[in-house]
Amino acid sequence: PKEPSGSPGADSIKIKKEVANAFVKRRKRSSPYEWYFEYYKSPMEQMHERCENYPPCDHLSDQIGFALAYNRFFG
Repeated sequence: PKEPSGSPGADSIKIKKEVANAFVKRRKRSSPYEWYFEYYKSPMEQMHERCENYPPCDHLSDQIGFALAYNRFFG
């Protein structure tokens, strides 16, 4: 069934699994290191996220830099 605008509805669009897999491929990891870094964050990345999730630290890091802002609030 078509919608009044002339385009088919989302329910009427279906493709087979084999066709979908032809253009949606999962990227394979080439080494154990890539697998590791995909699931575990570095300590520096964890620090950045901690500062980004705390609005005063995030705002101050834009003004004076991440290292100084992080040390002021969490250091």
